[in-house]
Amino acid sequence: MLLLLLLQLSASCFWLGHSEVVTSFESSCPQFFFRETPPNGALEPENPAWICQRYKNQYYFATLYDRNRRIPVYSAYLYQPGSGKRPNTWLVEPELMGLTYPKSMEKEWTLLNHFNVTLEQLSKSQAILQDYKNLMGLNHGHLNPSGHHSNSSSRMATFTLTNIVPQNEKLNGGAWNNYEQQTMIKNSQGCKTTYVVVGAVPGNNYIAKGRVNKPSYIWSSACCEVDTNHRKAWAVIAEKDKNEVQLLTLGELEDRLTDLYGRDQVSLFDSDCPRE
Repeated sequence: MLLLLLLQLSASCFWLGHSEVVTSFESSCPQFFFRETPPNGALEPENPAWICQRYKNQYYFATLYDRNRRIPVYSAYLYQPGSGKRPNTWLVEPELMGLTYPKSMEKEWTLLNHFNVTLEQLSKSQAILQDYKNLMGLNHGHLNPSGHHSNSSSRMATFTLTNIVPQNEKLNGGAWNNYEQQTMIKNSQGCKTTYVVVGAVPGNNYIAKGRVNKPSYIWSSACCEVDTNHRKAWAVIAEKDKNEVQLLTLGELEDRLTDLYGRDQVSLFDSDCPRE
């Protein structure tokens, strides 16, 4: 009986954090997308991973991850800002190494010391802490920022290295921060539910000896449900080395991304979200 109790306790501890690599967002965590419709395939990288970001047995957002460039393509979430402490612990995604590895978001240290994982194994599948050390003029740039979440668990879930890119520190702490903290509050007034998709356009430069891509642009888009019959949308884009954010309509951002990616027409939200 005692052994059974210990096994149950061990299992419950093991599943506290939990990120899931899935085959599609529609079938696993569609709730982070307006009308349960993720962006279309025009942004999909060559070697993608669809991650339903789950922590303490609850989904908090969704990330399309570029395994080759070791950065997220986009993260999608519901805008629910609240006050609270900013976490300072970074997590990684063991399941990106293979489905036989733990599904839980874990600290690197935990994987290396308790799961018989080598740093070489981990680093092949994703960015690791070492990649973001000794950055010159760059920050850990969240796509889904912790400040857009209402409690400690949801904020902690954003501190996975699959949700960040190398971002210009002046932009991250300047115009982009102003957008995240001020423009979003103003634009979302009157919204019952605000769906957000934030992304990064890959660039030609890398950090960490060519391991992690430095995006050429970062962008954000939002679709707000005011009531059953009314919606509004907005978007922004910023160049990597300029401390300025350009305000756009959703349609303008989709056209801009279509040009930057040079593929099919980009669609970030269901067609019921206004493009003008």
